[in-house]
Order: sequence, then C-alpha cells, then structure tokens
Amino acid sequence: MRSAATAVLASAALLLSACGGSGGSSDPSDVNPEGEIEAREISWLLSRPADGGVITAMQQIADEYAEEHPGFELNLITTPDRPSYLQKYETLAAANKLPELFDTDATPFAQKLADQGRMMDVEELLTTLDLYEDYRPAALNYQRFDDGSLHMIPFEFQLEFFWYNTALFEEAGVEVPQTLDDFPAMCRDLREAGITPIALDGQDQWPLERYMAYHPFRTAGPDYVQDLKGADASLSDETGRAAVEWMHSLGEAECFDDGFSSTGYADAQAQFTSGEAAVYNIGTWELANLATDNLDAAVRDDIDYFTLPMTGGAATAANEYVTPSGIGMAVNSATFDPLVRDFLGHALERYPEVYAATGALSPTTTVETTIPDNATPLYQRAVDQADDVGEAIAMPWDTQLDPASNTRLQQELTLLVQGEITPDEFISTVDDAIRKNAT
Repeated sequence: MRSAATAVLASAALLLSACGGSGGSSDPSDVNPEGEIEAREISWLLSRPADGGVITAMQQIADEYAEEHPGFELNLITTPDRPSYLQKYETLAAANKLPELFDTDATPFAQKLADQGRMMDVEELLTTLDLYEDYRPAALNYQRFDDGSLHMIPFEFQLEFFWYNTALFEEAGVEVPQTLDDFPAMCRDLREAGITPIALDGQDQWPLERYMAYHPFRTAGPDYVQDLKGADASLSDETGRAAVEWMHSLGEAECFDDGFSSTGYADAQAQFTSGEAAVYNIGTWELANLATDNLDAAVRDDIDYFTLPMTGGAATAANEYVTPSGIGMAVNSATFDPLVRDFLGHALERYPEVYAATGALSPTTTVETTIPDNATPLYQRAVDQADDVGEAIAMPWDTQLDPASNTRLQQELTLLVQGEITPDEFISTVDDAIRKNAT
C-alpha cells in the first residue's frame, strides 16, 4: 500500500516538474489586480478538522461576506486525513488544477510551486492589506521557505509543551528535567516506581519524530534540518550522531509506553489524562482537554507543563522551541483577482477576533484569547506564554524533509527506539535515503 502511494506522489512530482514552465497567469507580486469585484464561488482545498476552529471561523466570515456580495460562496474541499490530502494536493498541482486557495506546509514540493510563480507573495499581500505587522513573527516564520520568502498565511498559533503529572513525579522522586540528557534517568526512575514515563502516539509517527528534532535544534540551531535535507549535513556528523544516540538512550530507558508503535492519538492522551503516564508532549491545541474541567478531577490539580529543556552549550534560547502556526493557506496566482483579494482582505481582518473567541491563540497580536469559564489557571498561563517566544523555531522535520526520506526516517526511528537496529544502522540507512532524495 505504501509503495502505491509513493508511486502516485512520485508521478505527481514528475508532472509538476514537466509543467513547471506553465506557471500561473498572474504575477505573484501583483497583489492589487485591476477590475470589478464580481461575486462567484471560490474554493479552498484544505486539510483541517471539519468542526475545528479555523473552518468554523472562516465559514462564519464567508457567510457574512456573502450577505454583502450576493452570489459569493466559499466552497470548502475538506480532506482531514493528511496522507490523502497530500495525494490530492500534489496531483491537482501537477495538473495545474489547484483552486483559488489551498493548504500547504513549507515543503520542498511547495517551494517548487512558489519558484514557478504559482503562489502569491503573501508578505506583499499582507503588507498591502496593512495587516503584516499584526502577525506574530513566529507565526509568519513558521510558514517561510528556507530562502525567507513567505507564500502561506497562518491561521493558528500553538506552543508545544511537555505536560506532566506532578503527583507521579513526586511519587517517583523525579524532578523536572533541566537538560535533554536528564530524560533517560527520569524515565528509569519513573519505571522503577511502576509508572509509564511518556505517553506517545506512535501510530502516527510524527510525535516520535518531534523528539528526533529536539536535540539538533538545541545543539546546532534551526538551520541544521535545512542543511540535512539538502545533504549538506549528515546524521553521521557530531550533531546528528548525538541526536541519534539520544533517541537510542530514550529507548533503552523505556521512556515510551510498551507497544507505543501501535498506540493512537486518543489512546496516548488517555494514558496521560487517566494518570497512567507521567509526561505527554503535545501542543496548546489540546488546552480544552488539559486545562479545563473536561480533565478528570482525579488528576486535574496535578497537571503542569515545562518547555523544551536545554543542552550544554545550546545554540538556541530557553524560550525557543516548537511554536507552529499549523498548515498554511496559499493563494493561487493563476486565479487571483479582485474578488479573491477583497474577500481575503475582509476575512483576514475579521478572523483574529472570531477565532480568539473560541479560546484559541490567534496568529496575530491584535486580540486577546477568550479564556473559557471552565478553565483551570493553567489555561491562562499557557496563553500568556505565547507573549514570551523567541525567534528561532524548532521546525517539525516531517514538514521539512522530502516525503520519501521522511517516511524512511519515521520507519527507522521506531526500530531504533525499539532496539531493533543500532544507531550506526539507523544513521547509514537514513543518510543514504536523504542523499538520494536531496533537494
């Protein structure tokens, strides 16, 4: 099944390369197209939960816009399943049939689209709309390509923490780790007390890959993964080997739940919220489940969080860690016209207020998040933390590596942590995959 999907994506990439000269019909920097605003249906190809805050807010705003512009409609083409979405997105891109708006991460594939002039210059668009300065720099930086260009609009802002159970830490005589090197000892002490150290959604693979990104980010900074994906760095170098050895040490210390590779998202969260596991690494998109009275009363008063620990001689600051702004929205330059510009101008000005009212962090600094009536004090503290975020971002590797290399890394990473392969075997296999697919 995986080989079939890979073949489809490979074909899409070849088609994209073949049609590269066709590009968009508009200049990506021409953010003020001339002409009348003529209402019609425009479409947004997206990969977000159908009942999530982003879609709910944007649908409300689109309905408001339609009242002033009869005949307008925002058609949401939703595919929440990410692998299926990527297949659809890349196939449509290869056929030059992307709609007016479409979701994408700042991947090598998206970079090719931008290089071909098929995505509007979002920095220029936001600047012209007088909205650019409203955005959190970290939210915009998460969407940028390696060259610093901005072609995606953020609709979220999240902080990723290590949530932990203070009562379980106390029971095991464990302190909050000050460095990443403290993790194996923490895990061993928790295991000795009969406690599962870390709840992990191993089934989806990206949560384990987050851990792989942490050590290089601290020791070498955010540029390491950029060098790695271009084969200008290697996991066999000092930075890469240290990260691989650290991941291996987490496996040896039995940091993750037994059978983690088959544990899903909901089950991993349940392990933590039921008091079975002591640590859970997840973002503020789960505040409603971790910092309100939705959380089991038996553990509610025992939940706290810490941010990504340091390493000796760290290249990044304590307030720099994974602060994603989610998958971004690109604007198709071939279909950009006065209507699309006018709708985006209205929507992006209105969106922060509507979205923040749901209790979520806005990608802008212009509004205050509405704290739910049933929130615990931790909710406000987590929201306030967003005002103290540094510039460097620990980019998730699954948004940076090419699909083939990323798939291989995820597969080998599970085997490494399970002790089924050695660090040297992991390094050799993954380095070879990246070299073959280097951009």
